[in-house]
Amino acid sequence: MNILIVEDDDSIRNVLQSYLINEGWTVHTSEDGNDALQKIYNFKFDLLLLDLMIPGVSGEEICKQIRKFSNIPIIMITSKAQEMDTINGLNLGADDYITKPFRMKEVIARIRAIQRRMNMFSVNNQTVMRFNRGNLVINFESKEVYVNSKPANLTITEFKLLSVLVKNPNKLYSRQELSYEVQGYRDIGDGRTTDTHIKNIRKKIEEDHKNPVYIVTKIGGGYKFAYHSDEGF
Repeated sequence: MNILIVEDDDSIRNVLQSYLINEGWTVHTSEDGNDALQKIYNFKFDLLLLDLMIPGVSGEEICKQIRKFSNIPIIMITSKAQEMDTINGLNLGADDYITKPFRMKEVIARIRAIQRRMNMFSVNNQTVMRFNRGNLVINFESKEVYVNSKPANLTITEFKLLSVLVKNPNKLYSRQELSYEVQGYRDIGDGRTTDTHIKNIRKKIEEDHKNPVYIVTKIGGGYKFAYHSDEGF
């Protein structure tokens, strides 16, 4: 796996680089936002570890720029530890969010969880599913979603979450079950991370995200996908 670390703190960057290389991954580094964006435009990476408070272009702006053309998995690693910081990061398109100080074992576990999801999508996903008379189209091979023939630009995490729901229509998933299916571990928190991902998906695929017809909420229960595909699966 080809990983880019964007971190301006030498000691943190060096520790991350050393541990990730020991895991057998190819690691590139960048110390500021402008250099990071240039590398992302010019080279293909499989995953991005992104600090937010960096010189040049902020990590948040880098994430926004990337999401205009790429669904590369992004893990934000930052000192911004408030709940709203996490929600904002996920809303910008991050797939995961880790606050400093962090444990390297946790960082590696999060990366491996994303890697498992990437590998899962690389095989046995040659199906295209259509819903609502073709208004919603999901291509599991290219990992793309189209709404009214326009790309919805879901992140990898959002796509995985939607995939779990659509492949089991009307099955009710708790937040913890969705976290396990999507992130590879059970979220023992209050489920706000899953809620944020669902909210973002709704904004991208629903005609009226405040009155969703695809992903519906059962109060106290969780979420389910309320449509069967046009093909009758």
